[in-house]
Amino acid sequence: MTTRRSSASPFRLPQWAIQLARSQHDPFLTKESRMRLVIALASTNVTKGTGGPFGAAIFECRTGQLIGIGVNVIESTNCSHAHAEMVAIAAAQQAVGNFDLGAVGMPKHELVTSCEPCAMCYGAIPWSGVRRILCGARASDAEAIGFDEGAKPKHWVAELNKRGISVVRDLCRTQAVSVLQRYKAGGGRIYGTRRTR
Repeated sequence: MTTRRSSASPFRLPQWAIQLARSQHDPFLTKESRMRLVIALASTNVTKGTGGPFGAAIFECRTGQLIGIGVNVIESTNCSHAHAEMVAIAAAQQAVGNFDLGAVGMPKHELVTSCEPCAMCYGAIPWSGVRRILCGARASDAEAIGFDEGAKPKHWVAELNKRGISVVRDLCRTQAVSVLQRYKAGGGRIYGTRRTR
């Protein structure tokens, strides 16, 4: 994981997550290897009881260099927007010293996430500067265990494509879904379910 300026994040990650990321051998040359790291983050977050069943990371698209990681830390931070994607984006922006991961002169970055983004994370993606998103499980998989993913445009992938952000779905989906199901089966807390009826 790079530390160009500061690897500090406005969100406090569990120590095991930082150690897991540091133990990895850069670069991650394939999309699948990047997704496997993210699923490992989500799975370990469940096993360690440190948060929800979601993991994410930011990589340089071309080199596969890991820039920042995130896991869901809503409960430990008492912060409703501490979703894995938001934590990973914040960590990466801190690491590169720029709020725009798509700034002129910067390499292209991608967000790799164990589950498709919810409405909030979807909204943050265009402003983050990432140029590609790799998704494991689908939003419907998270909803199947009780999570509320919020209101996104029906054609959200096409909307991101219009902004020059490509989306790859269903990458290692089976493995990503198994983390969600294990979380539910283990009695994991399902939060953010205040749907308006």
